[in-house]
Amino acid sequence: MYVEHLSLSDFRCYRSAEVPLQAGVNVFVGQNGQGKTNLVEAVEYLSTLSSHRVSTDAPLVRAGAEQAIARARVRAGREDARTLLLELEINPGKSNRGRINKNPQPRARDLLGVLRTVLFSPEDLTIVKGDPSDRRRFIDLVVITRWPRMAGVKADYDRLLRQRNSLLKQLAARGAKPVDEDALFTLEVFDDQVSQVGAELLLARLDTLADLMPHTSTSYADIAPTNNEVRASYQTTLNLEPEADDQPVTREVLAARLKAAMGERRKDEMARGVSLVGPHRDDIVLQIGGLPAKGYASHGECWSLALSLKLGAFALVRDDGIEPVLILDDVFAELDVTRRERLARAIVDAEQVLITAAVGADVPEQLGGCRFRVRAGEITVDGDGLSPGSELSTDLLDKGEP
Repeated sequence: MYVEHLSLSDFRCYRSAEVPLQAGVNVFVGQNGQGKTNLVEAVEYLSTLSSHRVSTDAPLVRAGAEQAIARARVRAGREDARTLLLELEINPGKSNRGRINKNPQPRARDLLGVLRTVLFSPEDLTIVKGDPSDRRRFIDLVVITRWPRMAGVKADYDRLLRQRNSLLKQLAARGAKPVDEDALFTLEVFDDQVSQVGAELLLARLDTLADLMPHTSTSYADIAPTNNEVRASYQTTLNLEPEADDQPVTREVLAARLKAAMGERRKDEMARGVSLVGPHRDDIVLQIGGLPAKGYASHGECWSLALSLKLGAFALVRDDGIEPVLILDDVFAELDVTRRERLARAIVDAEQVLITAAVGADVPEQLGGCRFRVRAGEITVDGDGLSPGSELSTDLLDKGEP
């Protein structure tokens, strides 16, 4: 699949923009603060309902506007002329609204799965160097990219966890006072629900990490000019061993173990007012050459590993039979010449690649395709890269990226 046309209204710095895109490589070149990243961010948001740059919707709406609208016409494939029109209405402080082929959807997240993307940006270095929450966010995004329905599972887990934590906080505030029986019963109900949903999320993470790492190892060997081996292990307080050698760990087994673990930590949780076990506390330990990447690996090794994880995710989704759009936001400037060339060879056959770069020369020549010039939010085409009949226009109000 790939994006044929991107349309923006009051998104970031653009009052309006109409940008035709093509299969293969599309490169947006412009100095920092000119609006190029805003374009690929819109594609990312239509795909994942999230941004790699901000955690809230408000910055996505042009200053002075009440809402932003992002639209994309998505084609099924180079040899498949079927298209779908995705539209997302972004309403800060309110519910966002989505449409598919102009038909309103019950929930914005019903758009998930229509357009699949894998994005890599300098911010993704936190996958290796950052906190456990950064690695959980990464693996959950891969899980949802593979199985869009897991977005609902993750939302349910987060909601139940907030409710359970609220109850635990109330119980902690009682101090030495006797605990109300009704509160204990409610806590038991939450334990059942959290363990069931949490087990489904945990199993999806474990399966995805196991499927991801062979692709990541291949990508690292292709990109990094070393022979170091990369590994990843899932870190949790739960016992992940199968009950029998010939039987895999099931969701039911994980749910039972998760509920038992909550029971074992109940006194501590009631005293501290927070849930102490579950997928929200887990981590992924990344290793290069047998040593933990965080704290031991060089900056270049960390960059190569973070990039390899994203390329591994890209290969994994393709292995699942889906052609995602690959987005590389300001990546080539961070790589040396060797890594640039190796990265170019690894992605040149992707159905669609969207690249942003401050300097066009940073993008290897073999990644030809269509090149756009972005200056103060005005988008022009370098050369004659667009097909006849394509229209490109922008109406810029604010200058530069927020």
